[in-house]
Amino acid sequence: MSERDDKGWDFYLRTLSNSSRDSTTANDPASDPSLLHSVRKLYEICKSKNSEDLVARVYPHVNKIFQRAVASLSQSRTSNGLLLLAILQFFIDFGEVVLHDADPSLRTFFRSCLSREFSDPVVAEATVEFIVSNKKKLLYSFPNLLPQFFPLLLKLIAWNGQRLEKKFLKAFPGLMSPGSFIPLFPYLIDLPILVVALERVEKSSGPLIGSSIASIHQNTAPKMLLALMDEAYTGSTIEDGGGDSEFEDNSAIDVSDPLFLELLKDENDGIAERPWSSPVMTTLFQTAANSPYSDRLKAVLSIAPHLLDVYFSIALHDVNDSLICALIPLLMSRFATLFPDKVFSYEVRKRLLEFILSTFQRSPSFIALLKKPIMDRLGEAYDSPEKTELALQLCWAIGEHGGGGESHKDEARELFESLELLLYENLSSSRLGMTQEVSLSPYKDNYRRSSQSRLLCFVVTAISKLATHHRELVPRARVSLGKVARSRITDTRVWRRACDFLGLMNDPAICASILGPSRSSHGTSQKVGSINWNDGATKMVAHIPFYILGEQEGPPFHDFSVSDILPGR
Repeated sequence: MSERDDKGWDFYLRTLSNSSRDSTTANDPASDPSLLHSVRKLYEICKSKNSEDLVARVYPHVNKIFQRAVASLSQSRTSNGLLLLAILQFFIDFGEVVLHDADPSLRTFFRSCLSREFSDPVVAEATVEFIVSNKKKLLYSFPNLLPQFFPLLLKLIAWNGQRLEKKFLKAFPGLMSPGSFIPLFPYLIDLPILVVALERVEKSSGPLIGSSIASIHQNTAPKMLLALMDEAYTGSTIEDGGGDSEFEDNSAIDVSDPLFLELLKDENDGIAERPWSSPVMTTLFQTAANSPYSDRLKAVLSIAPHLLDVYFSIALHDVNDSLICALIPLLMSRFATLFPDKVFSYEVRKRLLEFILSTFQRSPSFIALLKKPIMDRLGEAYDSPEKTELALQLCWAIGEHGGGGESHKDEARELFESLELLLYENLSSSRLGMTQEVSLSPYKDNYRRSSQSRLLCFVVTAISKLATHHRELVPRARVSLGKVARSRITDTRVWRRACDFLGLMNDPAICASILGPSRSSHGTSQKVGSINWNDGATKMVAHIPFYILGEQEGPPFHDFSVSDILPGR
């Protein structure tokens, strides 16, 4: 080192050494700002000089400072996040030189420090930058670290909003692993609910900076839950402390609400059922719906769909089929249960449907494997408009992919029976004279009729296509469509579609061409009885289906030549 570097080295190393003997900083190292500066400068010198001897001289000092900083977290009034991150960077880059395993130190940082300081915007941004800059090392050397702490890391984006969005999107893929893939999904679509819960904690317990959520669970969650429930059912606010509330009686609740603990936990311990009818969730929804949206909540409502885009993109390209197949029932169960914001719900549902249909397009056999949850969703078709839309799209997928393919005849038969039941149970509700009751809301009544008729159109189409895929179902399909066609008071759109498909079934070749599978049994995408006209120049004329010519004799009845259709090479 040059003389100038040598003086700087000695000064920074002396600063670290003196900090352990200074009584004012021994129990709170982060209170001395020069300490952070010295750690960063020593790291830069070690990095630039690439000297193992220098690293060995620095390591004992930074390790002691790390241990003291962690021990002082509960009493410290100063943020320790930046100091610990600087030391962690030293451990990651030089751990092999000094035989230091950084994994326990990283976990200690997440559990002891970040859980207290996630709401500090400076620490949050520095943490995300740390993850992005060390993403490859973290994924290869500590593959389970980020997936284990994804609930805590999601609090960073939930609380700090759009200022972290671009950087967090770069770090987000590191949160996904086989063990976190499915549990991560509920957290993504529930990010707005997490924001509301954190804001209620802050309102009840004070600023979140320096406070561990774990301590809030133990000390103030029961009182806060009572306050929220009192606000929901009596109308008194937390500040009012209504006269009949039982805030002073801490014995009313012995433990924190499990759902609230689930929302605010810091580590991934597997997927847990979230009871949406619980008083806590009902109160959170009511609070969000009846209050103006905070800037933090508005930001998360726009960020969550972008995170879902990354999540589903990785799922389609890198996740194995068994995990995707396990995820789809969860997607369907949450389709109608989202944060009550129209734009957010629309954006999320659009992405859920796109992913489900893309998955079925790539792996049609999933429809057969998931017949039970699909049949359950069909049975809930009229519970709500959202469930109606989901059932409609599932009907389309069943018909388009033949209930899973030619090799899944038993599953296709069961799905066909579910479609039959849905058709028979709801056929009368699609009639123009559906009810004699005086509607208090003509608009809602018309919307309901239109929605039901649209669903039945898809059911009729699915029945017809399923029968075309599996010829043994044709007689039953004729019976089902015949009942619709003979019903004179059925909605016109449903009646016309049933009649059209009955007519198609009288000509199997045309029916197979129009309603047949989108891919043949050999894996090609060409439909039976049809031509890929782009390849027409290489095909024989005999490949044109003869039923197009209608067995006409004599001069051609058309005014075009075959060369017009099949251009020469």
